[in-house]
Amino acid sequence: MTPQNMASLHAACFTMPRPWSAHEFAEMLSSPMVFTLTAPDALLLARVVADEAELLTLAVAPAARRNGLGRQLVQQFLAEAQRRGAESAFLEVAASNQPAQALYLAAGFTQAGKRRGYYHMPDGTSDDALILIFAFPQEV
Repeated sequence: MTPQNMASLHAACFTMPRPWSAHEFAEMLSSPMVFTLTAPDALLLARVVADEAELLTLAVAPAARRNGLGRQLVQQFLAEAQRRGAESAFLEVAASNQPAQALYLAAGFTQAGKRRGYYHMPDGTSDDALILIFAFPQEV
């Protein structure tokens, strides 16, 4: 999937936070720490720095939602992050985005904090970001 394809899909999925441009995707992908996972009509962008993974964005085309694509990509993200040496993972999700929260909680993430007023809506209001974490099981 090209950065332009990624930007088009992201724009179809997000108004808040604002969709990323093709240039922003290309810049992110230029980092060796960043990786992307794709499926038809879906993408996940993440990075691993030292022993911590961050899920940067997950976009599933509106017409393709509720078919398990998001769940598959989150599971692939966790497997790839662990393969790259991550001991934990985190992400931020809008407090108003109940479907995304349900997806991440079902995958084993737990809420660790909140950033008040983090997301700025097009109408001038704001939404909190919930910080969710995932701790990989430690081998004994």
